[in-house]
Amino acid sequence: MIMRFQTRLVSVLAAATLAITGVAAEAAPQPKQNLPIVRDAEIEGLIADYTRPIFKAAGLKQPVDIILVNNPEFNAFVSGRRIFVNTGTIVASDTPNEVIGVLAHETGHLAGGHQYRLREQVDQAQKIALIAGLLGMGVAAAGIAAGSSNMARAGSGIFAGGGTTAMRGLLGYQRSEEVTADRSALVYLQKSGQSGKGLITSFERLERNNILSGVQPNRYITSHPAPRDRIALLQTAAHESPYFDVPDSPELQLRHDLARAKIIAYNDGAGAVQRVFRKDPRGLPALYGDAISTHLAGSPALALQKIDAVIAKNPKNPYFHEMRGEILMEAGRARDAAAAFQTASKLDPKKSGLIEASIGQALVTGGDKGQMKDAVAHIKKGLETDPTNSVAYRFLAMAYNALGDDAAAELATAEGYWHGGAMKDARIFAARAQLKLKPGTPQWLQAQDILQSK
Repeated sequence: MIMRFQTRLVSVLAAATLAITGVAAEAAPQPKQNLPIVRDAEIEGLIADYTRPIFKAAGLKQPVDIILVNNPEFNAFVSGRRIFVNTGTIVASDTPNEVIGVLAHETGHLAGGHQYRLREQVDQAQKIALIAGLLGMGVAAAGIAAGSSNMARAGSGIFAGGGTTAMRGLLGYQRSEEVTADRSALVYLQKSGQSGKGLITSFERLERNNILSGVQPNRYITSHPAPRDRIALLQTAAHESPYFDVPDSPELQLRHDLARAKIIAYNDGAGAVQRVFRKDPRGLPALYGDAISTHLAGSPALALQKIDAVIAKNPKNPYFHEMRGEILMEAGRARDAAAAFQTASKLDPKKSGLIEASIGQALVTGGDKGQMKDAVAHIKKGLETDPTNSVAYRFLAMAYNALGDDAAAELATAEGYWHGGAMKDARIFAARAQLKLKPGTPQWLQAQDILQSK
């Protein structure tokens, strides 16, 4: 892979996602859609720290996955046991507390089971619309048969009115659930000793930028309506918290700004980084974003100088070393890149599987057959904590191939395709692997699971 912030397309079911598809899309099952999912150890670790106290306050016992979507819009939504967060939400938020507020709101939906009850409301709305439609068609048909245009128009009116009634009820339900999620968010924030100011700031900015300015409304504000009276209720309740004026820690603010700088550099380049961080052009976020932008511009030697200067300011930041590894890979220095990734892994408090796998991926790229066993060990260790890293499986297959283990290589390829959503290819390679494996062995059964998966 060796560009950690690269996006990859994965199939996700967006049928229960008001923020993406809108209420009207709920009327029928939706096909799977491709979202540009971002895998990045630094940003994932930051969001995990944002959500951990919120989830604890909400009493969520089962794991909840946080999925980063590379989209510039301010948006977040819940689907299943996942919270999807657009990178644009992070970029648009000046403080960690603003993102935390949005995540607390979405947690309110998750903890309240709103998406499941919404499906019930959709079913009810469909029934109302269907009955009204059948009745309307019956009246219209009778009018046509009798030669009465008035009856035909009446039938059309019944049909339209029934649909409006169904939609009005559905929207009313959605609004009530949004208010409930707001209240839940403030409860979680107070329980975790955090301010509700960021949630209000986010809604105020959205209202100011998208409603009062007269431009087309942002999707988040469309599906999460924030009229003035709703914001006023939030302000009143949030001010009652003893933590309302508690600011984010400087350390958390720095991490937030570093994540923003990385996202901006990858999506918009050096000029955008300079604009966003113009108040502190020699600060770590600005320098970090500049180093990444230089790397992406295809100047590895200069990028290496810049990231080394960043590391000199904070040598214990694991993600600076991870970026150094990415730059070294671009420069064709795979062995040095592996060493940089190893340093990053040792410093990483989260023990990210992405970084661990990167060590092995760099060793594979280096091409030294004597290091392939070490490459396999690092990649497999990374996959133990992050088994959905489809790119790592491809490098694992390359390492096995270099070792002459064709069966393991084809099984690893099958796993990579499976986790990437390419089921047809996954089954092809699983079947090829089975032909070379002894029936009943763990690897053979692993291939069988892929063949039988739906």
